[in-house]
Amino acid sequence: MTWKLVVIGAGMASGRMLEHLFEAGFDGHVTLFNAEPRGNYNRLMLSPVLSGEKTYDQIVTHDDAWYAARGVECRFGEAVVRIDRGRKVVVSQRGETPYDVLVIATGSAPFMIPVAGRDLPGVVTYRDLDDTNAMIAASGPGAKAVVIGGGLLGLEAAAGMAARGAEVTVIHLMGHLMERQLDPAAGYLLQRDLEARGIRVHCKGATKAILGKGRVEAVLLEDGTVYDADLVCMAVGIRPEIRIATDARLDIGRGITVDDQMRTSDPSIFALGECVEHDKQLFGLVAPLYDQARVLAATLMGQEAAFRPVQTATKLKVTGVDLFSAGDFAGAPGREDIVFRDPGRGVYKRLVVEDDRLIGAVMYGDTADGAWFFDKIRTGEDVSAIRDTLIFGPAFQGGASADPLAAVAALPPEAEICGCNGVCKGRIVTAIEGGASTLDAVRTATKASASCGTCTGLVEQVMALTLGDGFTANANPPMCKCTDHTHEDVRRLIKAGGLKSIPAVMQELGWKTVGGCASCRPALNYYLLADWPLDYRDDRQSRFVNERNHANIQKDGTYSVVPRMWGGVTTPAELRAIADAADKYAVPMVKVTGGQRIDLLGVRKEDLPAIWSDLNAAGMVSGHAYAKGLRTVKTCVGSEFCRFGTQDSTGLGIKLEKLLWGSWTPAKVKLGVSGCPRNCAEATCKDIGVVCVDSGYQISVAGAAGMDVKETELLVTVATEDEAMEVIAAFTQLYRENARYLHRIYKWVAKVGLDWCRAQIVDPAIRRALYDRFMLSQSIHQADPWAAYAERPVDWQPVADLRLRAAE
Repeated sequence: MTWKLVVIGAGMASGRMLEHLFEAGFDGHVTLFNAEPRGNYNRLMLSPVLSGEKTYDQIVTHDDAWYAARGVECRFGEAVVRIDRGRKVVVSQRGETPYDVLVIATGSAPFMIPVAGRDLPGVVTYRDLDDTNAMIAASGPGAKAVVIGGGLLGLEAAAGMAARGAEVTVIHLMGHLMERQLDPAAGYLLQRDLEARGIRVHCKGATKAILGKGRVEAVLLEDGTVYDADLVCMAVGIRPEIRIATDARLDIGRGITVDDQMRTSDPSIFALGECVEHDKQLFGLVAPLYDQARVLAATLMGQEAAFRPVQTATKLKVTGVDLFSAGDFAGAPGREDIVFRDPGRGVYKRLVVEDDRLIGAVMYGDTADGAWFFDKIRTGEDVSAIRDTLIFGPAFQGGASADPLAAVAALPPEAEICGCNGVCKGRIVTAIEGGASTLDAVRTATKASASCGTCTGLVEQVMALTLGDGFTANANPPMCKCTDHTHEDVRRLIKAGGLKSIPAVMQELGWKTVGGCASCRPALNYYLLADWPLDYRDDRQSRFVNERNHANIQKDGTYSVVPRMWGGVTTPAELRAIADAADKYAVPMVKVTGGQRIDLLGVRKEDLPAIWSDLNAAGMVSGHAYAKGLRTVKTCVGSEFCRFGTQDSTGLGIKLEKLLWGSWTPAKVKLGVSGCPRNCAEATCKDIGVVCVDSGYQISVAGAAGMDVKETELLVTVATEDEAMEVIAAFTQLYRENARYLHRIYKWVAKVGLDWCRAQIVDPAIRRALYDRFMLSQSIHQADPWAAYAERPVDWQPVADLRLRAAE
């Protein structure tokens, strides 16, 4: 196909349509307009961005490189103002653009209740990134925010601002929250949980006016109640954005009227997403929108397809709130309720049965069987035979044992697993049987659990059922027995909540044990140290024994001492100092290490301060051979001596080691700098490796040469040493800020993807910001751990009694 396709709107629906089109071999020209100054991002993930659990970069679905690789002409920040159907052109702010086929995907617009003050600065809606950024800017500690509307979006906005420290009040017109999705009992439990988080909820509250002089200051209710507000978020509903279609005289109902192929009343114009009306029905959830995208792409490629809406389920994207709702749960004659309550655990389940069919389900606190109930609603099967045990889920049907996989095993292939992306069980099973053996691989192949993530557990159950013993269960377990939170959850919540001490983390995140344990305390200490370098003071008692002792303990209780040799280069004076120390302290073994250093093995604990005092006096600092930090930078002699060397690899290695040493990282970091592709410094199996070439420096990452052996992958190629140093420092900071504690770089890169890492590093602004944050941390933390004792070794023993107790 060589025709011109113009798309108005770069949202999730049109983005998925373009994916399907290009996968099917479309080769026409695409012009993509978007009123926002950016391309497609996952709007479902705006709530985690608001709460601080994710960044905007992490929710971008299609970046500039994606569009460029497919030849899409991006006209972002440019609104289309008119469609000339007769001439088949769209008119935008920059002129006219012809089309053969036009797709309208303008989405929806937020509804603003008509009260005085709604136009005041500080009154926002919650539809896009700009709204989210406005709420973030106004949500610091001490700020007061009012959310008008207690539906899905309103509660996600409230939870996000509360997570950033704002004092939040939710005003809801109806008698209980989320009345379209929840019955009063579940609504009560939701309100109770939100109030426990510090969010005030005012139901049956009608807004009379928004008050303020020059900017919003308060919200006045009809009953006279006044709530102070620095920001007001209106989240009371949405309406299809149809103005451009109305002006073009297309058939309009409540939305743009389309047929089963997503065609409008003009055969050359199609529409999809929240702006359309199909069979008198509007669509606000993403699963039917993605189905529309599939149908439209097939239609444009000349294939037969028809849009058939299916029921969808509702979940709330607020961390720690388990809520599920599907079907029709309104009371009516002839309907029977089956209810289960466990007040102690905060669990509530209600099923609605009519004519021996399950027609509705509401669950709060325990939603594990949601997919099974939803499938019963969708298929309309007769449940009379299992009526007495229906409420207990699939594990109790027909006398079956309580197998945790029973629910997913009972689901048919067409059962929906991922509501956000419309992915069924059969598609996931097909991907697994095709070789997708990890969660990330399943996400890549199917997009299941790649959006809001609430179905991740269910996807893993499908994997466990399909792979059997080949599945590694609980791939992302809780941090330790002290908490139910994963490492990722804890790190996000530390940032979102501004938690700056270990007691604060344990208190706010509900630690189960007093004081934590040897697994969680070192991780918490690292996360706080990396995230709050200006505010957090390192807790030495929360470090592993080697880091407390600043030396590696050996099996006989002695220690190894490893002075740093910058880039593997030493001097006669340093060698004499090492030899003198070895003689003076009767060191039983002096060994050259694989990292081009000298290891003094068998040093007694009580001699550590004195031997380091002597080595410090000779100008040597710790090699941090024990640390979760930079270990070594291995180099070859490079262009200074070698006839094959293309650059000064030794000099660059020394500069890099002096730049990076002393930085705490999630796990140990090793570098190599080779002066030519012959790779004598083994740079291609390091965490970070540099191979010098005639044109500059090839920087590769994510290698391994331990229990796992892995070659590095190329990150970027740069022309100068200064660029190489900035890139490596920025990449190290990216790793510091995002990786799980004890995960080496190769494991972290495998999880987040090299493409994502590269996207951060090649962006000059992001790279420089990362570099600046790394240098800020180094300015505070880069210090030799033994320097404090070098001038006063007599002080060592009292400190040793405190800090080395665990080693004895």
